[in-house]
Amino acid sequence: MKNLVIKIPRPAWKVICQRPKLAATVALQRYLFSLLLLASNSAFSDNPQAVRELLQRATGHSLGNLVLELSGDPKANDWFQVSSEAGRARIVANSTSGLAYGAYHFLREVGAFSSSWEGSYRAIPEQFPALASYESRSLVAERVYLNVCAYGYSSPWWSWSRWQKEIDWMALHGVNRLIAMEGQEYVWQALWREFGVSEAQLQDYFSGPAFAPWQRMGNIEGHMPPITQAWIQGKKNLQIKILKRLKALGIRPITPAFGGYVPSAFKQLFPKATIYPMQPWSGFAKPSYWLDPKDPLFKKIAKRFIEIYSEVYGDSEYYLSDSFNEMLPPVDETNRHRELAAYGKAIYDSITQVKPDATWVMQGWMFGADKEFWDSASIAAFLKNIPSDKVRIHDIGNDRYAVWEGASAFFNKPWVLGFIHNYGASNPVYGDFRFYDKAFSHALAAKQRGDLRGYGVFPEGLENNSVVYEYLFDVPWSLHQQQSTEQWLQRYTRARYGKTSAALLKTWGKLEQAVYSTRYWQSRWLDGSAGAYLLFKRPQLGFQSFAGHPGDMPLLAEAITDLLNQRQQFSGVNLFTYDLIEWLRHYASVKLDALLQQTISAYQEGKVKQGDALQARITATVKKLNLLLGYQSQNLNNWLSSAHNYADNPKTAQIYLYNARKQITTWGGSSLKDYASKSWQGMYKDFYLPRWQRFFQALRAESRGGQAFDPAAFERDMAAWEEKWAKQTVIPPRKKPER
Repeated sequence: MKNLVIKIPRPAWKVICQRPKLAATVALQRYLFSLLLLASNSAFSDNPQAVRELLQRATGHSLGNLVLELSGDPKANDWFQVSSEAGRARIVANSTSGLAYGAYHFLREVGAFSSSWEGSYRAIPEQFPALASYESRSLVAERVYLNVCAYGYSSPWWSWSRWQKEIDWMALHGVNRLIAMEGQEYVWQALWREFGVSEAQLQDYFSGPAFAPWQRMGNIEGHMPPITQAWIQGKKNLQIKILKRLKALGIRPITPAFGGYVPSAFKQLFPKATIYPMQPWSGFAKPSYWLDPKDPLFKKIAKRFIEIYSEVYGDSEYYLSDSFNEMLPPVDETNRHRELAAYGKAIYDSITQVKPDATWVMQGWMFGADKEFWDSASIAAFLKNIPSDKVRIHDIGNDRYAVWEGASAFFNKPWVLGFIHNYGASNPVYGDFRFYDKAFSHALAAKQRGDLRGYGVFPEGLENNSVVYEYLFDVPWSLHQQQSTEQWLQRYTRARYGKTSAALLKTWGKLEQAVYSTRYWQSRWLDGSAGAYLLFKRPQLGFQSFAGHPGDMPLLAEAITDLLNQRQQFSGVNLFTYDLIEWLRHYASVKLDALLQQTISAYQEGKVKQGDALQARITATVKKLNLLLGYQSQNLNNWLSSAHNYADNPKTAQIYLYNARKQITTWGGSSLKDYASKSWQGMYKDFYLPRWQRFFQALRAESRGGQAFDPAAFERDMAAWEEKWAKQTVIPPRKKPER
């Protein structure tokens, strides 16, 4: 970079000069921006300084005794080598991402550092211990992170400071591809203005900040508006910082493209265009509108979207476009496969008309979620006309649907095997260590695996079940495949708590059997009712038939007892306390559900005293549990305060608070209430308990000879109460129990 002179080629300069003044400015900015990106990427290709700065931010230590080197073919699958002698450690890798992950692997190996959403353990020694050299390689080229929904369930109120921590965390965990969705409303707004949508129409078009992901995917339009210009501009500035940091750390962004959904105003603006009203999603009353990709207007809009996006944020290699996320394609059944093939080709062409070398990324979720429509032949037709090396199917939900196995591994189109794990940022304690290993190994070994290019972790929500994600990100590396789960847990506990013991590892063995052998939290859906536990679901009589949650609760109780007996050994270790409370609140929530069922039965059988006693026990337990959760970093106060603080004036703060409260309770439509339920302080006592108390009050009155319980009337009463709760502007304080 010394004495760098940027020369603009004559053809480019000629084009710039021929444009109007504003266009010339934008074009010049875009050209210089792309050159700067190229220069910074080239400069870093042989400079591990970005990784050192990452480690210094994460550990708070200069790490002068850690040597970092980049060497080897950067186009090969990532690998790293570790050696440590004479107090100094040396990490060598062939990529920035491999170097960051290799350094983090070593620091965990020696028990010096671990990083999680709820906190870190840091004990960097002045001299590293000697250990036998070792190496590991990634078994796939691409390691992908994040779900589009996480931008609503977890990060709508994140600042750059919080995003910086997340990017550092993902780099440490070996991520080299990120679904990077921030900042696109700036582009959509500019785009729709160009196509004649008025300011008033735009105000009604955009959904609120907590619901932006589903607006982007075309599921909804104008739900919980508005978004403010300050929010749009702030997210634009945020995305610029995110992309810059991603590039520095060797993480390639996957950015948005046009999927076909247009404002409802387009029906009047372009009456001759082929625009379909889609089937309303998840019980919403209003449809969204999808423009047929074969209509000439589609290519025009798609072209301008990518052009504007590139002018603002620079070029991308990967473009995410999902036209049918839980939305069925409008096809004539007599001509289904031909129309699906035409749709696929048209969407692909709409991207490559601007970026000929681009790769179209799509989520394979739609193929599993709507498997009655997407049979193997329909998937084959949709993918048929897309060049094999210019698409990437993210099969994100193998813990729900192993789509690739029923779809001939996507007919030799490149694909990524992944796991969602978390839905709605709801946080029951579960995961399945051995399943993740088996599913990945099975795919690698399968003769019919097709063109398996990568591995991904695609949670809808973050900041829960940290151990599961620590495990998941180790799975695609060769060294992990050589270790047992027991060996992994030994390293994990030492790095997380600063020490381990035979007793602790025995307890972790129980925890694995009790809660970390559960692939999917089946009971989050019950008779169409969402919510992690019965306590979190809007009450109804049908819950008496609930058969129980996954996992082994007696064994979990044993493990909790063991940990309580060991707590003196880990006195002062905050992460040990955090984990213990997580298992306690999960166990207590499951046991509360059994009490809820017993209380319903008691009142229905006319046993009022028994019902009253059970209800008193539930109330006392919920209040104690709510207070205990004051220790945890995630709580209602934190969520609401983040929303409030994101606003630039009191009126906007009220809008954001309403968005935040609405999302974690009734959401919208008729099918999603409690989908994003939370095991948080503030939710147990202030939202879930009052709902059940009102329910029991109605059952008790009937049991004492009063008015018969009317389920429909109760539903109306509950809906009104929930809406009143969501419109509150008071932020409840976080309260910690006295030790």
